[in-house]
Parts: sequence; structure tokens; C-alpha cells
Amino acid sequence: MIGFYGDIVFETSDSRILTFSELQRSTASRWAKHEVIGKKPTSEFIGPDLDTISFTVNLNGQYGVHPRDEMNRWLIKARNGNAEKLVIGNKILGIDKWVVKSVSQAWGIIMSKGELVTGKVDIELEEYVERL
Repeated sequence: MIGFYGDIVFETSDSRILTFSELQRSTASRWAKHEVIGKKPTSEFIGPDLDTISFTVNLNGQYGVHPRDEMNRWLIKARNGNAEKLVIGNKILGIDKWVVKSVSQAWGIIMSKGELVTGKVDIELEEYVERL
């Protein structure tokens, strides 16, 4: 097992390959700008902003996955708005949970009767903080 997001397990085995690529994590801070007459504004650090993570899941029916089903699983997660842990290896990424902020599908090879053989899903997660 490579890791998981909620109930979606990233793995490579003899019967199934479901992995991601191009994982990027972004961290930012929040700043307020206070206007001062006749001078440059002053900056005030407010605190950290929410982190984001993006990655691509490549899907290939020849490797034991059903691309259309996997795409739908990500769509459901985006529409439900549930916060879940992202684990890579045996380590949790981030301090808190993550929500699926956006999902973008690219359909590759489509066979007769509409069977999707290959495709990819671009995922964007945003950190979810439960406490105030």
C-alpha cells in the first residue's frame, strides 16, 4: 500500500495498480494591509492559511481498476464535502484532515458500448480545520 485518502487506497500489486503522480503541496500565510495616509501601508501577519494538495490519478483498466468507477468515487467525495485523512506511506500529511476541493476528469480510450479503458483524474484537496 502506498497510502490512502478516506476509503480510496493507493496501491500496486500483481492484480491492481492505483497510484498518483505529480503531488504538489502549497502553503501560504495571511496578511492584512493597513493603509496609512502619506506613507506606505503597514503589513500585519494574521496567521497561516489553509494548505492545498494537488495530484493526478492515472487510471488504466488493464491494471485491475475500473476508470469510470474510480472517477465517480472522487466526484462523490467532492459533492459530499466530507473531511478525511490523507496518508502516504505510514504518515499523515498535514495536521488536520482534507476535503476534495475540485475534481477534473480526462477520459482517454473509450471502447464500444462506452466502456472507459483509460483516463485520469486531477484532484485538489484543501486542508480542513475542525477547531476554532
